[in-house]
Amino acid sequence: MERKYILVINPGSTSTKVAIFNGEEKVFTKNIVHPNKDIEHYNNIIHQYDYRLNVILEWLKEVNITPDLLRAVVGRGGMLRPMPAGTYLVTDAMEKDLKDAIGGEHASNLGGLLARGIAEEEGIKAYIVDPVAVDEINDIARISGMPEIQRKSQLHALNIKAVSHRYAAEHNIDLKSINLIVAHLGGGISVAPIEKGRIIDVNNANEMGPFSPERTGGLPVGDLAKMCYSGKYTINEMKMKLKGKGGLVAYLGTNDAKEVEERIKDGDEKARLIYMAMAYGVSKEIGAMSTALYGKVDAIILTGGLAHSKLLTDKIQSMTRFIAPVVLYPGEDELEALNQGVLRVLKGLEIEKIYENEVDIYD
Repeated sequence: MERKYILVINPGSTSTKVAIFNGEEKVFTKNIVHPNKDIEHYNNIIHQYDYRLNVILEWLKEVNITPDLLRAVVGRGGMLRPMPAGTYLVTDAMEKDLKDAIGGEHASNLGGLLARGIAEEEGIKAYIVDPVAVDEINDIARISGMPEIQRKSQLHALNIKAVSHRYAAEHNIDLKSINLIVAHLGGGISVAPIEKGRIIDVNNANEMGPFSPERTGGLPVGDLAKMCYSGKYTINEMKMKLKGKGGLVAYLGTNDAKEVEERIKDGDEKARLIYMAMAYGVSKEIGAMSTALYGKVDAIILTGGLAHSKLLTDKIQSMTRFIAPVVLYPGEDELEALNQGVLRVLKGLEIEKIYENEVDIYD
């Protein structure tokens, strides 16, 4: 039988999204939900490997795709050592670091392991694409102002790279010949300048940049230090205030942009102010990142779930279109992005990369 399908695996904390692609076409897809009773007894994510592997294999049987029809398997990349973007083979070195959770515990650590587990049985290749550990920023961008603290590259790399490739393909130009600014607008917000295909800077979506539906972004550090030492909050409570209960949640009690827009339509002026302040912050970050490209920007791309919001994107466009044309690619399709990464390798458009585990990780 002809091996023509690519299996895509994207593990989340309580579900595993899977898909079968035949070239560009998504043939089957499913979000396999894992009931809490099935996973609560596992001590960590990696211990769920056998359980999730069996669930995926059962799904393949349901859709009548036998493993001998697969030409490659790709999983969501995990918390690995800092690495350039690209499509990587899952190697022994990568497998070890994923199992050791070298960059921290995360559901995506299972992606490469599950991909390899299925691929090895068939003698085909397993890949990951643009993992959360992608780090291509310039050394000058790492300097924070305090020697003990280094600015880190933490961003929505998979979607940011995917929409960059999409823009280049739609305009029939080489990504390595243009400069872009991509703003991923979701539960967290990443704004990244892309210089000739490389992410040269980014706000850490967990700690810096504009506030988002549930994260504070950058804060006045003096006031933050006072809060931390006020005795009113534990360290875990402060961490939750920064990520999870910050941003729209802190001001408006919700992380649902649709709910906020409904409140604005009903005349809620506070909701309008806060929502526009989020757009204002994104716009300022785009402006700041344009300086990293010396103002030479071919396009600004707004993507992620919040890019569906016309109210939000209209405000951002009105403030930033003097820099470059603004393009909207609302939403994100991580399964599609993972498939596209493998296809670029299979078509010879990119060379598959090999992960090295000798480099130092950040503290």
